[in-house]
Amino acid sequence: MTEPYDLVVIGAGSGGVRAARMAAGHGARVAIIEEFRIGGTCVIRGCVPKKLYVYASRFKDLFEVAPSFGWQVDASFDWPTLVANKEKEISRLERAYQSGLEGSKVEIIRDRAEIVSPTAVRLVRDGRVLETRYILVATGAKPLIPDIPGRELGISSNEAFDLPKLPHSILIEGGGYVGVEFATIFAGLGVHTTLVYRGTCVLRGFDEDLRQGLDAGLELRGIRRIYETNVKALRREGDDIVAHFGDGTDAPFGAVMFATGRSPNVAGFGLEEAGVRLRPDGAIDVDAFSKTSVPSIYAVGDVTGRTALTPVAIREGAAVAETLFNNNPVAVDHSQIGTAVFAEPEVGTIGLTEAEAATHGDIDVYVTRFRPMMNTLSDKTDRMLLKLVVRAEDQRVLGIHILGPTAAEIIQMAAIALGMNATKADLDRTFAMHPTAGEELVTFKTPSYRYRGGVKV
Repeated sequence: MTEPYDLVVIGAGSGGVRAARMAAGHGARVAIIEEFRIGGTCVIRGCVPKKLYVYASRFKDLFEVAPSFGWQVDASFDWPTLVANKEKEISRLERAYQSGLEGSKVEIIRDRAEIVSPTAVRLVRDGRVLETRYILVATGAKPLIPDIPGRELGISSNEAFDLPKLPHSILIEGGGYVGVEFATIFAGLGVHTTLVYRGTCVLRGFDEDLRQGLDAGLELRGIRRIYETNVKALRREGDDIVAHFGDGTDAPFGAVMFATGRSPNVAGFGLEEAGVRLRPDGAIDVDAFSKTSVPSIYAVGDVTGRTALTPVAIREGAAVAETLFNNNPVAVDHSQIGTAVFAEPEVGTIGLTEAEAATHGDIDVYVTRFRPMMNTLSDKTDRMLLKLVVRAEDQRVLGIHILGPTAAEIIQMAAIALGMNATKADLDRTFAMHPTAGEELVTFKTPSYRYRGGVKV
């Protein structure tokens, strides 16, 4: 019997769409199944709308410095306009994704999928069973809401984009990407914002100078941080939601948002019944080629619990298409992945942190802090940070960490140098472009300090 499909993709997010289009381009017959909207988390309820809202929130900072440049600004903000324009843009992007799939001859099926065998997928609403050589699971992840009394009174990032109106105040639980980015957004739009986090500072796992610098930036923007506790329960009192904290205190807020992580979206797809092995954290267990414990079933993106970033999912999806349909086995290298956090101040980072690098051997560390040029005519005291972490023996750059305006744009280019094993001498040969913030990376003269034998000297 001839198999009707070569590849059935479950989930039309960034990773699934890239795999489907490339597989079809290699001559495979491909179907992609999506029960919600094409584009996935990034386009519909993640990166894209988040960045648009970050832009909106940053106008407050621009208005604050405008008088120092001779401008007098009388501005007001309208939340429904932002929400409507956001929806217009993500709808445009969704149409572009759909057009790309159709142009690649990928069959789009609007349904929910359930794997019924290693080579068959059932459409839950339609009832049809699709036979295929390979199945790719690209179902992403979903917000993880703590199991506490009153949890239904809180929102996640999914709902935050479409609130009917801005609350007068908001409590955000979580100190990772989502927590600090939404704290920036709401505070910039005039909402009294409080962030609570069980750790001692935001952005656990990032370079310590970035963490402390961002914490100071949040302070300057009036964002209250409560560390070393968490929310134990929620209850409604009138129009407010009262949060009960682990330290025994209660406080009312106009809204409460959970940014407490994301969990792989694996329930209800028939994965375990088909023999797909899951890891203890619920993510799909895959090898270097994104193959699961079932040889005909692959998985990419957030559902695998590797690196939950859109470009990584896209690279993984492309690698699966190359491996299966272009006779070119590709294993994605996850060792050099740059990261941007669109908080205020912005964070861009790639490579080893100072603490990590110091455990591998002797290092030299170059650090500079200064006021961004935009603020020098005003009384704003924000500081920008640029840091190079360099291996002492051969001066190879191990890590680059930036805090401040356009940090993400700078780190994208710096990542190329790091990926080419650039040394400090390679950076020094580059002419500085003045006046820019990025020029600081190529003008460091002597280390700010060193580590020798694991000791800071």
